[in-house]
Amino acid sequence: MRTSRPAVFLDRDGVLNDEQPRSPRTAAEWRWLPGALAALATLARAGLPLFVVTNQSAIARGFLEPDELDRIHARLTREAAAAGGPVEAVYHCPHGPDDDCACRKPRPGMLERAAEEHGIALARSFLIGDALRDLAAARAVGVAPILVRTGKGEAELAALRDQPVPESVADDLPAAAALILANPR
Repeated sequence: MRTSRPAVFLDRDGVLNDEQPRSPRTAAEWRWLPGALAALATLARAGLPLFVVTNQSAIARGFLEPDELDRIHARLTREAAAAGGPVEAVYHCPHGPDDDCACRKPRPGMLERAAEEHGIALARSFLIGDALRDLAAARAVGVAPILVRTGKGEAELAALRDQPVPESVADDLPAAAALILANPR
């Protein structure tokens, strides 16, 4: 399999969809953030394959059934493709924070799996997330991280206080897409 193509990895909740007051637990609750579909289409037109990598501990906690998660992701991929921004695959971690799995961000298991299955050059790829754990997963495998201020992003930045701000911060997914296109790897 070809291993030279870059990709864009996207966290789901707070990057693609509105997670207020919580992440969606049914496909009917899914709400795209403004500009998200257009940003996916922009990235796809630039030839960048798109992958969603999302922690979904609501499964481990009993708040979300795996079949319903499949329906949510079917809606996500169907609507993204219809808007011109097809998502090649959605990877999710169903484990809770204390399960010590390799796939739950900040660990990079989902990124590694996607790279292996789809021939992605991690060192040439980007990850857009709204949490510092997203950025940590990206850095662990050489993926360029971008923190968006949507979702938990603004609160994550505020909590840093005197610590260094992540190297790449964007207001939202459309701004992150523009940053990627202006700075290819």
